[in-house]
Amino acid sequence: MPITRKLIILFASAALGIGAVAPAFAQNDASTGTDAAGAAASAAKPTKAQRKQARKEARAKKNAELKKLEDAGYQPGRANDQNYPQDLQDAQKKAGIGQGASQ
Repeated sequence: MPITRKLIILFASAALGIGAVAPAFAQNDASTGTDAAGAAASAAKPTKAQRKQARKEARAKKNAELKKLEDAGYQPGRANDQNYPQDLQDAQKKAGIGQGASQ
């Protein structure tokens, strides 16, 4: 067996061994008997409905911002606009939208 194949097998075995042993060293919350990091992560993880609502709100915010920019004279559909960055910045100033808000 070539030496490179032996090394690959050795590293793969070591990775599997380390992966199997690592959970044994996880710290548990003494009062509840659960993994503290896992409990915090599951408590902070939003539900599918919350993620959907957040996406809906973000989309509505972006659409409202785009509408304000279009009302201020920005035309995003123009192809090969030579004044693109300046036109957008002018519309942002006119609409009162900060530069960071459009990103």
